Amino acid sequence: MDYENIIHSLIDSIVDDPSSILIRVSKGTTAKDVLIIIAAEKNDTARLIGHKGIIANALREVVGVAGKSENKHVHLKFESFEEEKMGA
Repeated sequence: MDYENIIHSLIDSIVDDPSSILIRVSKGTTAKDVLIIIAAEKNDTARLIGHKGIIANALREVVGVAGKSENKHVHLKFESFEEEKMGA
């Protein structure tokens, strides 16, 4: 399944700069797990998480339903580029 394309179709209208969004899809800890990391500028990350996490939870639910069609459990993680630079 093309999770990256699904996520872009959901979030591109929410963020200020869709071209700066980085989406990494990798295998999780088990064969049924998929880890998706969405990295964006700090302001865009805040938009994607939303007030009290409401946008992030909605994104997790939609992507989770898509994953169920392949019997996968999808995990979404949000990061900002500032956090990645500090950790490097």
